Amino acid sequence: MGTAADVAAVWRIESARIVAALTRFAGDFGLAEDAAQEAVAEALEAWPRDYPADPAGWLMTTARRRAIDVIRRRVALRDRYALLAAAAPLDEEIDPETIDDDVLALMFISCHPVLAPEARIALTLRVVAGLSSEEIARAFLVPVPTVQARITRGKKTIAAAGIPFELPPPDERRERLSSVLSVLYVIFTEGSTATSGDRLVRPDVAYEAIRLTRTLAALLPAEPEVHGLLALCELTAARFPARTAADGTPILLEDQDRTRWDFAAIRRGLAALTVASTRGLGPYGLQAAIAAAHASALSVEDTDWDRIVVLYEALGRVAPSPIVELNRAVAVAMATGPAEALRIVDELIATDRLPGSHLVPTVRGELLTRLGRRPEARAELELAARLCPNRPERSVLLRKAAALH
Repeated sequence: MGTAADVAAVWRIESARIVAALTRFAGDFGLAEDAAQEAVAEALEAWPRDYPADPAGWLMTTARRRAIDVIRRRVALRDRYALLAAAAPLDEEIDPETIDDDVLALMFISCHPVLAPEARIALTLRVVAGLSSEEIARAFLVPVPTVQARITRGKKTIAAAGIPFELPPPDERRERLSSVLSVLYVIFTEGSTATSGDRLVRPDVAYEAIRLTRTLAALLPAEPEVHGLLALCELTAARFPARTAADGTPILLEDQDRTRWDFAAIRRGLAALTVASTRGLGPYGLQAAIAAAHASALSVEDTDWDRIVVLYEALGRVAPSPIVELNRAVAVAMATGPAEALRIVDELIATDRLPGSHLVPTVRGELLTRLGRRPEARAELELAARLCPNRPERSVLLRKAAALH
């Protein structure tokens, strides 16, 4: 007897392989994804009565039949129909040595630059990670119809653009890889610090991003930035067990019980960082190196803040952004004091590089508190709380502001 949970578990593990194999078979990404979803719906009805000995093979075969049914309805040419009708079983057609390439091609299609960023995220989570529309909607706090519309538009865009199911040529691969890494980074970031809602951390989303990044690292072992992103995710996720109290209240880095950190994740992250370092660190590798400096310290005071400042300076040169500058200001405050850091933050405000963000008044409020300018600090923290869309994070800001009265 198979339950809905059994179907979901098999689908989560095998979805990328199934959709990739179907896309190669049918030559139509949208058709492949639709046929796979129909197979899942059929499994939900059939498996409680008769659980198959080979669940993944059952899904693959059923999805292939659904794809053939659609092609039969679409294609009138007799020779094409005869070719499909006489096709061998799918498990005999697929060369096992091509499966990894198929999954990698599926990642490149889902994250193709022709798609809008939100469509890349939705398609990656749907067809590569195997999440349902409902799961994606819950993860990103958007309505289910919005997710479904993004997926539908994404598939239509891929079809209209005539994107072939294949790995991009070597000269395009590195450029396209940056889009794949960007999508995985956004997914992980949303999981590690939710932009809105009632939870600070969404581990299910973050761990899904880690799983996908680990898969990508296995498929592209010679790409250092893939290992850099994997290292960053592992080292950041290692702190999850200590980031919130039992009631979900955030715990700041300086107050975390570091014995609760996931040391297995730290070891995996450091190993991935070693691989990434073989050709010099890129943006993800540099962020991983910063995370490694935190993971290697016994306490906030024991942290090598000078090294972190240098790493942020390097990151600012290869991937400049106001967020990098803001984080550099925090590191400078720890290394040399809050006065110099405040000048960095005030420059960000003067150039209006992070308008409407709660992060700038949050950091500025902390710096002003350390400088003893309590009324100004309280005003900044109250502003940050008003701008912050995440409820647990907002509660922390309000408590800090109240403590300054």
